[in-house]
Amino acid sequence: MHARTHARTHARTHARTHARTHARTHARTHARTHARTHARTHARTHTHTHTHTHTHTHTHTHTHIHTTMHACIYVCMYACMHACMHAHTHARTHARTHARTHARTHACMHTYIHTYIHTYIHTYIHTYIHTYIHTYIHTYIYAHNVYQV
Repeated sequence: MHARTHARTHARTHARTHARTHARTHARTHARTHARTHARTHARTHTHTHTHTHTHTHTHTHTHIHTTMHACIYVCMYACMHACMHAHTHARTHARTHARTHARTHACMHTYIHTYIHTYIHTYIHTYIHTYIHTYIHTYIYAHNVYQV
């Protein structure tokens, strides 16, 4: 009985810690990488598209890159935080149901988000949220089956 309680506590703690660490690290890395890539791509496109004076193009491009980077990082961090909170709250009590619900929810979200911010969030959802939810929930379900949580 003591062993089972200890194992259950350890499984929960480890799953939460791992998920939290992964979420923070991945969010920071992804936001940084995406901001750089997007800024470079946008700067090239914007410069070629707008053929005003050199001064106007230069100022406008830099202002836009600055705004874009902040917007990307904000969206990324908000989504990470929301996904993290949502998964922690529901996975503990409804691990199996949540996994099934996520599949259905993702289908609805996918259509709207793909249209709304296109490549950026499309990549973000597939890489980050799928990895996070699969890691966290699968670990938790495994613990549930082995330790009879």
